[in-house]
Amino acid sequence: MAGHVLTAAERFLDVNGVRLRVYDAGPPDAPLVILAHGFPELAFSWRHQIPVLAAAGYRVLAPDQRGYGGSSRPEQVEAYDITALTADLVGLIDAVGAERAAVVGHDWGAVVAWSTPLLHPDRVAAVAGLSVPPVPRPRTPPIEAFRRIFGDNFFYILHFQEAGIADAEMAADPRRSMLRMLGGMRVPEDEAAAVRMLAPGPEGLIDRLPEPRQLPDWLSAAELDHYAAEFGHTGFTGALNWYRNFDRNWRIMATPAAETISVPALFVGGTDDPVLNFTRIDRAGEVATGPYRQVMLDGAGHWIQQERPDEINAELLAFLSQVRWT
Repeated sequence: MAGHVLTAAERFLDVNGVRLRVYDAGPPDAPLVILAHGFPELAFSWRHQIPVLAAAGYRVLAPDQRGYGGSSRPEQVEAYDITALTADLVGLIDAVGAERAAVVGHDWGAVVAWSTPLLHPDRVAAVAGLSVPPVPRPRTPPIEAFRRIFGDNFFYILHFQEAGIADAEMAADPRRSMLRMLGGMRVPEDEAAAVRMLAPGPEGLIDRLPEPRQLPDWLSAAELDHYAAEFGHTGFTGALNWYRNFDRNWRIMATPAAETISVPALFVGGTDDPVLNFTRIDRAGEVATGPYRQVMLDGAGHWIQQERPDEINAELLAFLSQVRWT
């Protein structure tokens, strides 16, 4: 992992019909923690958590999820639905001979994490989500709802629906795309920036995000180069295909194996995360009916486990210490 020394082995595991590149750390027979990254990220995004959790006595698996990095990138859009994504994590649990795991996700990985105990309730000992809270299933298909809400205005999730458009925009200059995503995705600082994010027009997400004057203090040039090199090799289509399953996922989640999340659950968000401008945190109790803790980090943005690693590590360690693994 560029710029970081980790006691983690890089492995390739064949699970659920795909091959996942996985960072594997910690004692082999220890309680299992799976770290699921978000968009557009990699297992590398957990570089500050992997060694800390392993040193605390947990076995840690952090995959490049399907569509990303060194893992398989199926061509079919439907191969990225929530059934496949949660089954990948269960496949990792099976691959190392464990019965259950604590699943921790960030961003899209949080969506997968929250969905796993609903679709596979017997395989999850605890669940934590960063930046995206558990939310109840909406009454109408999400894309239909977004089109009604935003109309002709720009909204990145709607922009991502059309195959090839955002893919080409982001792949044209992966370093610029990752710089603007990681360095520019915060609550808009002024009204003009907010208007630019919503204004109708042909510009895509990357062109609307501000160009950071310098790298954020939590991201080195070598780390940015690592992201850029990986996405320069893979492109962004696999990652964007996750977004193209919103309505399919809505249909799948109409009949989950469990109606609610009963295992211990933790949500950690940042007060400066723009995703929380349109994602409600006050309805978590409708989904997570077991022990639930919510933590908001003042001034933190969206890339919270990279921005504020010490606080995230402390929250995760405290949370995991209370989990009943058997």
